[in-house]
Amino acid sequence: MSEVERKPDGSDEHRVTPLELFFDLAFVFAFTQVTSLVLDDPTWGGVLEGMLVLAALWWAWTGYAWLTSTLDVDEGGVRLAMLAAVAAMFAVALAVPGAFGDDALLFGVGYFAVRALHLVLYAIVSRDDPDLRGALLRIAPTELLGASLLVAAAFLEDNARVALWVVALVVDYFGPAFRNPRGWRIAPEHFAERHGLIILIALGESLVAIGVGAGLELVPRVLAAAGLGIVVVSALWWLYFDVAAIFQRTRLAQASGVEQIRLALDAFSYLHLPMVGGIVLFAFGLETALHDVDEPLETVPAVALCGGASLYLFGHVASLFRATGRLFRRRTIGALVLIALIPVAATIPALAALALVSLVPSLVVAYEAIRHREDRMVVRHPELAE
Repeated sequence: MSEVERKPDGSDEHRVTPLELFFDLAFVFAFTQVTSLVLDDPTWGGVLEGMLVLAALWWAWTGYAWLTSTLDVDEGGVRLAMLAAVAAMFAVALAVPGAFGDDALLFGVGYFAVRALHLVLYAIVSRDDPDLRGALLRIAPTELLGASLLVAAAFLEDNARVALWVVALVVDYFGPAFRNPRGWRIAPEHFAERHGLIILIALGESLVAIGVGAGLELVPRVLAAAGLGIVVVSALWWLYFDVAAIFQRTRLAQASGVEQIRLALDAFSYLHLPMVGGIVLFAFGLETALHDVDEPLETVPAVALCGGASLYLFGHVASLFRATGRLFRRRTIGALVLIALIPVAATIPALAALALVSLVPSLVVAYEAIRHREDRMVVRHPELAE
């Protein structure tokens, strides 16, 4: 099989390759940089800029997730093009802290290169597939326009730059939503696994935030706060990987044709972004809390600490509802409770606020694990139901 030739069935599965994991490593650094951007400007404006950058990074990543799910690109010339995309993505990550400042042009040009390479790779992959080539031609204009607007934004100032960023992302995100999905194809198991891995990478950023926030003064209060941070991250991991990822992967594999493409776009490409955004916001609030565990958090970090975990849960609820048609009520309640905790978190010591935040997802995990233990075992081990 040639380096760009696909198997007879376009949906054939293939393993996540080391090249894909290597590509994702650039996003480990990029997510860390987004947190640094917000930490350097812990205001509402800083949070807005951080979330805009994250949205751009996410859409670049998910485009490559679709590409590598179409077929294994870890061969020959295609491999070299993917490595070039890694280099461009790393340059983008380096520019993240200054994406709205001195490094705006570097970010924009690097981002354009990442998106252009994505289209080139897809063009190579689709050269013997008229349907896929047609789908690519329908999406290319909005992809290039969105990336071009980010380059243009580098020449503007302040609010005008932010406004053009918003326009660029709207163009890029809504392009696929209003185009005919026919022609696209994915390997559902592979596609779901890639999204699980990027959630894992984002959670790893929270662990980095714990280490950085704790610093060198490992007194009991700081160690307690770090421990509570680990509890939250562990609960967030459990909520995704215990059964939620299985539900979504199974439903995606059961779907076919246009239904499968729409489900992949909605439940994964669109609705996994709130989960990643929630993790990054939580990491910012967590690192801030660890800097001074005895003092109340400022308003913005308090919102990030509670609201980030809440956004993650809401992302779960929305993605699972889109995939299964079921509303996961306990997760919804947990997300609402976390929002209600925001004013409390801004008035009590950061250590106490972190304790309250850790309690909510932990209780949701405990309820699901105990109340639905038999159903959970069947989902995780379907052979037991036979």
